[in-house]
Amino acid sequence: MTFLPDAGYVPTAEDRASLDAWFAEYDAQSAQRDVQRMADMAVFPLNLVSDDAAGNARSAQWDREQYIATMAQVMGDGSDDISFESTRTPVFLSSAMAVVFSDSTMTMAGETRQLRYADILVRRDGTWAFQTMIQSGWGANL
Repeated sequence: MTFLPDAGYVPTAEDRASLDAWFAEYDAQSAQRDVQRMADMAVFPLNLVSDDAAGNARSAQWDREQYIATMAQVMGDGSDDISFESTRTPVFLSSAMAVVFSDSTMTMAGETRQLRYADILVRRDGTWAFQTMIQSGWGANL
């Protein structure tokens, strides 16, 4: 007998609440620039999908060390306040997998930047972790 997944998964209130809590924690760690803790919230190797300045799609897999080094460089030394306001639209593929589309406003050093990205999260033993990051403009880092 072949297992056929139910393609019409409807998330529970707990599914959504646990995902929202995960993002709240990740945003808090990002604001503190705690890249070690941010890395704790991922599954490695981490898949990345982006594009470069020439408009070519790029993809890569990062290990924990590469993620930490890149995020520490991108996020700076923490001397400027940083905040995020995000609207997230999760699409649950099952109780253990979700694709989350985010529209976010990041404010750092008085400058505001609009971000749109998607993450693929997986839940193992009741805990969410991001496994794939998809965002335009990171191609030079891949």
